Amino acid sequence: MTIAFLSEKLSEIKESGLLRTLHRVQSAPFAKIKVDGKEFINFSSNNYLDLAGNREIYKSAISIVEQYGFTSASSRVLSGNLSIHEELESKLAEFKNKEACLVFPSGYQTNVGVISALMTNEAESCIIMDKLNHASLWDGAKLSGSRIFAYEHCDMNSLEKVLIRTSKYKIKLVITESIFSMDGDFTPLKDFTWLCQKYNAISILDEAHSTGVFGKEGRGLADYFGVENKIDISIGTLSKSFALQGGFVCGSKELVDFLINKSRAFIYTTAISPVICAAALKAFEIVEKSDEKRHNLINLSKTLKIKLNALGFDTLKTQSQIIPIVTNTIGNTEEIAKNLLEEGIYAPAIKPPTVPKEQARIRISLISGHTLSDIERLITVFK
Repeated sequence: MTIAFLSEKLSEIKESGLLRTLHRVQSAPFAKIKVDGKEFINFSSNNYLDLAGNREIYKSAISIVEQYGFTSASSRVLSGNLSIHEELESKLAEFKNKEACLVFPSGYQTNVGVISALMTNEAESCIIMDKLNHASLWDGAKLSGSRIFAYEHCDMNSLEKVLIRTSKYKIKLVITESIFSMDGDFTPLKDFTWLCQKYNAISILDEAHSTGVFGKEGRGLADYFGVENKIDISIGTLSKSFALQGGFVCGSKELVDFLINKSRAFIYTTAISPVICAAALKAFEIVEKSDEKRHNLINLSKTLKIKLNALGFDTLKTQSQIIPIVTNTIGNTEEIAKNLLEEGIYAPAIKPPTVPKEQARIRISLISGHTLSDIERLITVFK
């Protein structure tokens, strides 16, 4: 049956310049990929440490199939709780210097499942958010039904004002990312944790884009700034530096027990595949020993940012492997993305609702497998 209103809605999206279409990628997400039959330099992947397709990880994934098969075929509260799930959670908790951990099938599911379970629409609780937090964090906050307050992006003076305004609330949950996925900048975590403790607020830190890249052995930005023990709840993903799939939350044993009982996103879903768990355990071994990959990634990031700024491009306040190139209008962004594609560079346009229309951009995500030659090619095209 034809759904009459869909055609009209799609036309509106197209006329506004916001219609999304999918490219067919035909290779692993390496520094060079094949898209629709052609090879491109890939500047649009979160495969930061270039581990996608790693042979050691591949062998670990294959070896576990004989024991567990491909799937648990059940929720973990029924028959789906496998010993390898618990082995991975124990490793993650140790890695994040926390008491316990719980794994979810995706990073999005983790954020929605944790926040909506923790908070309620009771008058005594509220959630305080950085304005530029990821959509999954916002969706979890909205789903909770709790009162939501926002502070200006990475502005600790603004955060303190909101904490003072919300002093009447018995439970305050303050949520931020460590590295922001569209801007590439850092939350000033020393000030952030100090304010949360000063005003008796619970802190949640999403380390999706910093885990594997920053900190000792890639433990994340909280480790980098020495505030791991001041973060109440640490959230991460396996889908970026670890080049897999899934999300996790680390905190107290009490927190994990609560989520097992209250998180709908955990209870009412089939457990993450044992194949992913085995691959993740091997990936952790590699990530912990990947200082050379981390150094190369950060050095490439610094080089590219300097070269783009010298050409007059606005890269905002990025401090990481994520480098935004603000192009001001949707039309500009689409045109630049098209030109890049014609020149063999894959970096799709970033448009609303992901970013405001006046902040449309090309977002460069670097991989440790990129070379200086790849960087020079990108710069030549941007010239």
